[in-house]
Amino acid sequence: MPGSPPSNLPAWLTSFEPRRGLASGHLQTIVGNFLPRPPFGIPAVAEAVEVDPEDGSRVLCQCHWQPESERAGRLTVVLVHGLEGSSESRYILGLAARAWAAGFNVVRMNMRNCGDTDSYTPTLYHSGLSGDVGAVIWHFAQKYELEKVALVGYSMGGNLVLKLAGEWGNRPPLAAVATVCPVIDLAPSSDALHELANRIYEWRFLRGLMRRFRRKAALYPGRYQSRNIGPVRSLRQFDDKIVARYCGFRDADDYYYRVASARVIDHIAVPTFILCAKDDPFIRILPATRARLLANPFIDFVEPRHGGHCAFLSRASGNQMHWAESTVIRYLQSVTGGFDWRISGS
Repeated sequence: MPGSPPSNLPAWLTSFEPRRGLASGHLQTIVGNFLPRPPFGIPAVAEAVEVDPEDGSRVLCQCHWQPESERAGRLTVVLVHGLEGSSESRYILGLAARAWAAGFNVVRMNMRNCGDTDSYTPTLYHSGLSGDVGAVIWHFAQKYELEKVALVGYSMGGNLVLKLAGEWGNRPPLAAVATVCPVIDLAPSSDALHELANRIYEWRFLRGLMRRFRRKAALYPGRYQSRNIGPVRSLRQFDDKIVARYCGFRDADDYYYRVASARVIDHIAVPTFILCAKDDPFIRILPATRARLLANPFIDFVEPRHGGHCAFLSRASGNQMHWAESTVIRYLQSVTGGFDWRISGS
C-alpha cells in the first residue's frame, strides 16, 4: 500500500499531512514525545499477571473494562509500549482513551520491570518476550471469556506483538494486530541509533536502561553485577554486554537475530496493520523484510513520507492531530466488526 494515491485508500485510511512546520522526522519525533495531552480520566483496575511460573515473573496491567454484561463480546485491545516506556506513556494513554470511546475493553500492559515494577520479576526485559504478551491475553481471555482480542504495539512493543502474531498464526482469541513504527529488524535499527544525527535518542534510551539495570542489580545483587562491565556507549554495547549476558544470548547479533519479528512475519494470519514513516530517524526495514511484508495478504503495510518515530502529528485541530491513533482505531473497527467509526468519532 505504500505510495497509494488517496483515491485508492480503504475507508479506514486517510492521507497523512504533517502539521505545518513539522515536516521533519526529527521534529515530529521530538515534539510528539513532549507534547502535553489532556488528562486521562477513565478509572483503571490494576492487576499483576504472572507471565512466567518458573521464576514468578509478573507484569502490571492497567485495565479498563466495559460493563460486565457486554464485556466478553466487546473487542479487548491490549496496548504494549515501546523501549523505556510504560502504561503511562502519552501515546498509550491517548490510544487508550480513543479505544475506550470506541466501546473497546482496554488493557495497558507494562513490560517486565516497566511502570515501577522492578521488584515484580528477577529478570530483565527485552525485545523477545512475546510470550509475556501471550500470557496476558490468556489470563484475561480465561478470566472474562473474551471472544476477540487485538494487540497494538509501538516501536519495541510493535516487535513483540508482531512476533507473537507470527508465532500464533490465527489462534483464537487473537483477532487483529496494529503496530506503529515497529522495530521489525533490530540490528540495523539499533545501529541507526548510533548515527551522529540520532545520538540524542540513543543517549536518552541508554540513560534510562543503565539506571534501570543499576536498580535491578541493587534488588538482586547475587544475579547482576553492575561493576566491571566496562563502558556502554551505544545501544548495541548495552545489548551485547548486558542483555545477551543475562538473558541467554551469545552476543548482540545473536539476540537481534533470534528476537526479530522479521523472522516470523510470513506466518501472521490475522488482519495486521503496520505503520512506518519513511522519515523515521532510526527504524530501518531491510529490503527482504519489506518484500515479505508486502507479500503477506493479511498485512496492510502503510508507509507515509512523514511522521517521524511514533508521532504522526497532522494538520487536524485539537486532539485529532494524533493521526496514527485515530487510524489504528478505525482499522480495528473495520477488521473486527466494531462500532461504525463514522459514528464513534474516532
